Amino acid sequence: MTTPHSPDVDTGHRRVALVFVGLLLSVLLGALDQTIVATALPTIAGELGGVDSLSWVITGYLLATTATTPLWGKIGDLYGHKRVTVAALVVTLVGSTLCGLAWNLWSLIAFRAVQGIGAGGLMVMAMAVMGVLVPPRELGKYQGYIQAVFALASVVGPLVGGMLVDTFSWPWVFYINLPIGLVALMIIGVALPPVGNRFAREVDYLGSVLLVASVSALLLITTLGGRVYPWTSAPVLGLCVLFAVLLAAFLMWERRATEPVLPLPMLANPVVAVAAASALTVSACFFAANVFLPSYLQIVLGQNATRAGLRLLPMLLPIMLAAAGSGWLVTKTGRYKVYPVVGTALIALAMALFSLLDVDTDWWVLGLDMIVMGLGFGMIRQNLVIAVQNAVDRGQLGTATASTNFFSSLGGAIGLAAFGAIFTAQLGILLPRVPGSVAVDANSLVSSPQRIRQFDPATAAGVAHAVAGSLHVVFLAAFGVAVASVVIVLFLKELPLRGNAPGRGADGGRDAGR
Repeated sequence: MTTPHSPDVDTGHRRVALVFVGLLLSVLLGALDQTIVATALPTIAGELGGVDSLSWVITGYLLATTATTPLWGKIGDLYGHKRVTVAALVVTLVGSTLCGLAWNLWSLIAFRAVQGIGAGGLMVMAMAVMGVLVPPRELGKYQGYIQAVFALASVVGPLVGGMLVDTFSWPWVFYINLPIGLVALMIIGVALPPVGNRFAREVDYLGSVLLVASVSALLLITTLGGRVYPWTSAPVLGLCVLFAVLLAAFLMWERRATEPVLPLPMLANPVVAVAAASALTVSACFFAANVFLPSYLQIVLGQNATRAGLRLLPMLLPIMLAAAGSGWLVTKTGRYKVYPVVGTALIALAMALFSLLDVDTDWWVLGLDMIVMGLGFGMIRQNLVIAVQNAVDRGQLGTATASTNFFSSLGGAIGLAAFGAIFTAQLGILLPRVPGSVAVDANSLVSSPQRIRQFDPATAAGVAHAVAGSLHVVFLAAFGVAVASVVIVLFLKELPLRGNAPGRGADGGRDAGR
């Protein structure tokens, strides 16, 4: 039977679907930017020079993204999620354009930081906007699709980057963002109604500066320590002292700030705290797999970069299926805790299986291991976001979502540094035992796996065994982190999912905001 309000309801559903497409494009944009540049780095180095600083093209982006993620979430809560989503897209597109126009490596690094600042808001705003438009009970399927798109872009990014460089030139690795971002901008600008709360309150500028500075110091420690400088060197120890001072100042200020950028009482919420700790540990394991599996494929199994990228595809489909499937089941059943629990257990199993990889491991065995990893990771991140959004007031949706993403990014950075240090240390022990490997440097071998082809067969085989042995220790350490994540997520309190969208008032209208 048709009611007078049916057309409005249908239009609302169609609008939400259209907005969701725009948000998925923005997530695609942000996720691609993380990985698409990897295969273009050798070409960029050849044209712009500065090989020694090449890693900062990626590091600068990740630093800017991680440090600014909480700011985007807070500003979205204060001034409305639509205007902040548009702002994040514009900053990303401006940064992408400037990257393509870079005239030397340091200008590219600076413009990548601009790009990263914008990208820091894309994933957060996509999740926050859907948290406003859709009730928590229905949110699972949408967050699952967001995670699936993120996984797709993360895995295929290097392949797309390689094709763009081979077909056109390296600036197109950045210019490809423009059509994607412009379409997303048009859809969101036209279809997204004003959503989120808009308060006439001042941004916590001092807290924002202290947060960005402290996170930047921490990420510089994890980036430089053990790679550029020894862990006990003056620059690294100085950064440690600076981080401690900045963190203490940030915590003291946030206790007295009127509108804190990262509210400490919110972080004390048991659901938010468990989700943050789980996101941090899971992300550390995921980054370990994403970084060290390509090293295994290229150095130990002798695959080139393209074939190594293709060999990672078995992890992609399970992530997408698990993300979409668990999201659909959350919507259907209203239960979400089981998926992070099962997901973290599967990741622990995957880390244990990865620790058994050797020079003689069959391809199908590695493929099965990656399927386990993909299924596990696909069940976790979006369901943690659902738990957090369901546990906080609607005025904190953006901030709460940003906190989960922030700790996820932070976990990836810290995990990458810690596991990288373990790998380098273990390789430093095993390499000297290989005849003819005197000139082999662990760091350069990881950054340029193709160097193994320069060795004679006996030396190359010895180096491959040393790398496999080092990765064994890395993945055992990651297994320990994954087990800790299982224990942590067992403490996640499962609250009944609200049936009404937090962004709707009693009259069915949406909260004001621009």
